[in-house]
Amino acid sequence: MEYKIEGTPFPVVQCTLANNERMISESGAMAWMTPNILMETTSRGGLGKILGRMVSGESLFLNTYTSNGVGMIAFASSFPGSILTFDISPQNEVIVQKSGFLASEAGVELSMFFNRKFKTGLFGGEGFIMQRLSGHGKAFVEIDGYCKVFELRPGEKMLIDSGYLAAMETTCTMDVKTVTGGLKSMVFGGEGLFNTEVTGPGKVYLQTQPISTLAKALSPFFTKSSD
Repeated sequence: MEYKIEGTPFPVVQCTLANNERMISESGAMAWMTPNILMETTSRGGLGKILGRMVSGESLFLNTYTSNGVGMIAFASSFPGSILTFDISPQNEVIVQKSGFLASEAGVELSMFFNRKFKTGLFGGEGFIMQRLSGHGKAFVEIDGYCKVFELRPGEKMLIDSGYLAAMETTCTMDVKTVTGGLKSMVFGGEGLFNTEVTGPGKVYLQTQPISTLAKALSPFFTKSSD
């Protein structure tokens, strides 16, 4: 499979498939393709996988695209930002934000990722439920806004505001920390009550414009309809 990522601020990844090569994507991610690409909608794993995708905010079913001969297919981003490529393998699994998965080769498996610590699940917000990408193959992930990558050393920590954690390597661990500075900072600081703490070793991928942050910034300008 050959591919090229191009375009701003709404990028697209265009893939050239050999005969019988397959790709999977979330519902609605395909932008265009040649007529010899055949689509099939499946659960890829039965009821358990469907429920996991439902909880993590993803499509209940995935689309599988198979090329009959040499074909071309493109998957477009749904939000201004960038598309990252990950080479997934048993030695290189990745945790990504819910709604971050765009498309991948058919050998990549999607599963739900829960943080095991109860307080992280209770207060972690968007960072609590994420997706694990495992198996084999290239995967394409959407990033909201610009992507900044940090490689943390063993034991090195990074505090991240809710929603800004786009992806991390599975060697990293995640926890929730209360905002410092006392009650006044928590109530009037505008940063919420909790931050996500990621501890290395491993890479973390941060995004500069989460959709939730943009929606919050624009909400005062939306006119509420009257009954």
